[in-house]
Amino acid sequence: MRGFSKAIITGNLTRDPELRTTPNGASVCSFSVAVNRVYRDSNGEQKEDVSFIDCSAWGKLAEMINQYAKKGSGVLVSGRLDQRSFEGKDGVRRSRVEIVVEDFNFTGGRDSSGTSSYSGDASPASEAPASDLPDDIPEGEIDLSDVPF
Repeated sequence: MRGFSKAIITGNLTRDPELRTTPNGASVCSFSVAVNRVYRDSNGEQKEDVSFIDCSAWGKLAEMINQYAKKGSGVLVSGRLDQRSFEGKDGVRRSRVEIVVEDFNFTGGRDSSGTSSYSGDASPASEAPASDLPDDIPEGEIDLSDVPF
């Protein structure tokens, strides 16, 4: 049976993205997202945990993330999980799991501008207002408020 992995997280970038180019000329962008979780312990006291999730994006998406995202930006990231093994500087074999980004959106977290500069999933058609519909579709016949994207 073929396996499948999908991870979806939302949080804030912990540092500015780092863009590199592979020897083959591919762009890869690395960044980390802090994901906060609030819960109550057995005594009823409110606690907060933070997980730091490493992410990498490739190609055009990597370049866009590097251009528009910065430390503190609120993001929603989805992609597949990838486990890599490597040998550390101390000679010990290590492994890490990261999200290989397939979709990236700004959520307006701590970014001071409060605006979304780039949405990795949005297409111009999905953002067109109702008044920009083709002439052969009468106004009012299509309700765009429940479109799932």
